[in-house]
Amino acid sequence: MLASILWSTSGFFTQTSLLNVWPAEARGSTLAFWRACFALLLLLPMVRKPSWHWAMIPMTICFAVMNWTFLSALVVSSPANAIWFQNLSPGWVMLGAVVIFRERTTERDWVMLSMCIAGVVFILVMESLYGFRAPEYRWWGSLLAIASGVCYAGVVLSIRSLRGHESAWLIALNHMVTAFAMLPLVWMSGVSMPSGWMWLLLTGIGMFQMGLPYFLFANGLKTTPSHLAAMITLLEPVLLPVWVHLTRMGDPNYQPPQWWTWVGAGCILLGLSIRYALPALTSTKASED
Repeated sequence: MLASILWSTSGFFTQTSLLNVWPAEARGSTLAFWRACFALLLLLPMVRKPSWHWAMIPMTICFAVMNWTFLSALVVSSPANAIWFQNLSPGWVMLGAVVIFRERTTERDWVMLSMCIAGVVFILVMESLYGFRAPEYRWWGSLLAIASGVCYAGVVLSIRSLRGHESAWLIALNHMVTAFAMLPLVWMSGVSMPSGWMWLLLTGIGMFQMGLPYFLFANGLKTTPSHLAAMITLLEPVLLPVWVHLTRMGDPNYQPPQWWTWVGAGCILLGLSIRYALPALTSTKASED
């Protein structure tokens, strides 16, 4: 849950014109490179036991592709749609967890999954029918966002399978591969080096919106089934518009979240409550009786 809260602060960090100095077509790879570099400044000092397992190969590939596809989708398509398309990932994680790792599920898990997916799909449908469409948005941006969600599921399942390895090392390795993979793209794009306040912004994005939450998430996966962890992180898209609203509510050009966003978010929160709050309340009442 704490990782989700930190991830959601991208709505705070990215709502600035400082990043506009980079061209839109290169902004995704450039931001992915720099935030990976600053995340490593936090993660590498925490590494104590570097290790190796073949499953780290698909993990790092999925992580690097996830970063590029998601950040590119944010640039070339509707940011709201990109976020919600990526957050269809719990469905992919549930499928992988049940089919590949044979993780046990309960009826409440499937109820939660159904309500979470229903909330996401409702927002997507309403955005498609009534949402704002900028002329610069590209149709293939949605495909990038979906691919990002599939890759995120690969990351979650890989980290879960590697839970016997040090969390800081796994997340640092992911960011190292991402930085090396994005470096040629940044070099060929010819974008300028960060300057001034951009260094502070990128530090915040890399350390507190990327490095630290993934470290917390990897630790949580040691004891939490992967499909449950993926659904808990749906708190991120629920909280993200709140951050955006708090940082931009005084901007005359700001468009607040539409009513369907709150309905879909409420559906997600209800699903999470059914899975976690109701069992806790039931056990508390039983102990009191």
